[in-house]
Amino acid sequence: MLKNSEVPVRPSSTLPAGFMVLHGNRLDDLRDLLVQVLKNQPLAVLEPEVILLQSNGMKHWLEIALASDDALGICAATRMDLPGAYLWQVYRAVLGPAAVPAAMPFDKASLVWRLVRLLPALCNADAVYAPLKRYLGAPLQPRKLYQLALQLADVLDGYQSYRADWLADWADGRNVLRGAVGTALTSEAGGARAGAPDLPAEHAWQAQLWRDIRSDVGGTLANSSRAAVHEKFLTAMHPVAQRFAATGQRPPGLPARLVVFGVSSLPMQLVQALAALGQVSQVLMLVQNPCQYFWGDVVEGHAALRAQVRRRQSPKPAQTLAAAAPCAATHPLLASWGKQGRDYLHLLDGFDAPEQYRQHWSKVDVFVDPAAAQLPQQPASQLAQLQSNILSLNPEPDAPQPGADDASLEFVSAHSAQRELEVLHDRLLAWFDADPNLKPRDVMVMVPDMEAFAPHVQAVFGRFAPGQVGFIPYAVADTTARSAPLVLALEQLLNLPHARLTLQDWASWFEVAAVRARFKLSEADVQQLQDWLLAAGVRWGLDAAHRQLWGLPAGTSGLAQNTWAFGLRRLLLGYALGAGWDASADTHAGAAQGTGGVWQATLAQPALSSLSAPLMAALLDWLQATSDALALLSQDHTPTEWGHRLTTLVQRFFAPADAGDERVIARLLEPLQTWLDACEAAALDTPLPLEVVREHWLASIEVGNLQQRFFGGGVQFGTLMPMRSIPFAVIALLGMNDGAYPRVQAARDFDLMASSWRAGDRSRREDDRYLFLEAILSARQKLYVSWQGHSATDNSDR
Repeated sequence: MLKNSEVPVRPSSTLPAGFMVLHGNRLDDLRDLLVQVLKNQPLAVLEPEVILLQSNGMKHWLEIALASDDALGICAATRMDLPGAYLWQVYRAVLGPAAVPAAMPFDKASLVWRLVRLLPALCNADAVYAPLKRYLGAPLQPRKLYQLALQLADVLDGYQSYRADWLADWADGRNVLRGAVGTALTSEAGGARAGAPDLPAEHAWQAQLWRDIRSDVGGTLANSSRAAVHEKFLTAMHPVAQRFAATGQRPPGLPARLVVFGVSSLPMQLVQALAALGQVSQVLMLVQNPCQYFWGDVVEGHAALRAQVRRRQSPKPAQTLAAAAPCAATHPLLASWGKQGRDYLHLLDGFDAPEQYRQHWSKVDVFVDPAAAQLPQQPASQLAQLQSNILSLNPEPDAPQPGADDASLEFVSAHSAQRELEVLHDRLLAWFDADPNLKPRDVMVMVPDMEAFAPHVQAVFGRFAPGQVGFIPYAVADTTARSAPLVLALEQLLNLPHARLTLQDWASWFEVAAVRARFKLSEADVQQLQDWLLAAGVRWGLDAAHRQLWGLPAGTSGLAQNTWAFGLRRLLLGYALGAGWDASADTHAGAAQGTGGVWQATLAQPALSSLSAPLMAALLDWLQATSDALALLSQDHTPTEWGHRLTTLVQRFFAPADAGDERVIARLLEPLQTWLDACEAAALDTPLPLEVVREHWLASIEVGNLQQRFFGGGVQFGTLMPMRSIPFAVIALLGMNDGAYPRVQAARDFDLMASSWRAGDRSRREDDRYLFLEAILSARQKLYVSWQGHSATDNSDR
């Protein structure tokens, strides 16, 4: 536990500016340090605290921690944001709104649609785009064009964050690739850089594409890419820092204090911006560091990087790092899983100057030995010993050390995902019985793919009702609105041009409460209508013309039979004939042109009465809406037209049945408006087909944000994501299958970063490895790991 004396009491007016990196091996202790900072050095009244973090789970955990009675008691006047989005606002505050637009013109969201507009013309006008032209083929397929634009925008977005020097060279007409360190500009012929190789001919289109995008943006906005604005910001901060040193006044919009909490990886560009901001503001980087000693050279490879490390941390006493064998005495988990953290800590070390702020802090680092933190009368658990050995950089022993199994580390091999959860459920019941102080809210379960595990979670944990013996309260995070019934109904609606419109499709539509509310039908009404439609012979297809779209030739005998028009004709004829009509009778007063209820070759269906009119009106209303929607969705429209028509379509088919539906409908329309803004920024006004708009809209619904709920009460299930290793008493990792974790992400053929590594570059596999290490450090009592190691069919090893 930290002491208040470690954070001196100081009013906000005397807060020292600086870029300060504070290390700790446990997020609990870093949180306690943050609480002490906020308590002892409060900001001025109505001045908000700004905390940057990278995940919704970390945000909600920190909010709860700050609001607890033993902390601040309330979490108010606190702004929690993503680093990239907030720093863009800092750029605007320093450079001015005229120089920096509110929305980034080279952001991925608008860049996608700019590329959709530009690529067809560019491929036909310039031979350098021959590789892209071959891929797109002829005739041009809109969905293929959109998917290519999406991948290109993602790669260029990565270049803006991690390869700003490449984009600067390309913008100046130099088709070169600088290496990991970069080289100085020379005046050699052709504008090449000394030591920088030329861009390979097969990738020359990338440099030209960047220049063409800048030309299309035009004007002053051409120099408003993230990389260009960043360079302007760094230049502008020098006079700003001088004025602050002389007057103590910072530009409006800059915070007095900025906290970056629990972030385990940032691009060089953002770290540079934070360090520059530290000249006028207090920037606190609270970083989780698994080891208290310097471990920058325990990871194999990149020997040149080791020579550049300034070593903010001291080496372990009585242990010199021999140049001939730098990894001889180190912990194997740091060596195999710590590359991501090692690179990030090295990056921060290049900007951190602890000698400048040690005078303001009685303790800069917050390292707590988990083994020493155990109760005196209790021996350290195996989990605590493992965490302690990582903290102290202890090497692996030559031989296994005997010790009692205290069940703090458990490894389980199962036969399937379902079986993994069944075993975990039984283990949890046993743990809760053995330890009355252990509660369901103290357990975190993380899986690599929540979409694959969510049905099994529901099947195992959802089968017990409250009050039953096996009931364990639980909550599943990371389930996007895409899995909500209302969104599934929308997806079904958007697939209307490719749907046969069967009776089963109709029934599944009306299982959604928002659809029933829109057409004013109850569940009993829907069941009654389904019985009538089934008796009337409705099977599939709106009418004969709709069936022809599915390849049935015109003039086919019985083409209209068993369509919706056919069934409704029978029902309405039965309603017109009235309740007195007898299907077995040969005559009926008023029956025209036939006997037995047959009129113009249509046999009446005796199902409706005068009281059935509201149900039939609702059915006819749905049928008319579906027919209109089919005609609308079968045509191409401009983005503006799509926005209006899709909004109308949502209102036509859905009405909120409760507050939850209201939130889902709002969540549906929000990305639609964001897409329209992006298309407007990209000047895209060409017609787009439904398949492109549908794919983008539904994908946008899946994107999470910091406002997404994480903690739901009970055992918490979530996805293994970077920067989400929140401390829990018990952490269970499921689905740790070979090949499934660490997850593999194949590099794109045209992503030049894949073949030009630099410190700080992101890698999905390295992220997962470091995430696993963070999960080990975050468990307080138990670490449970399971995988599918045996076949469910023959019990063979996988």
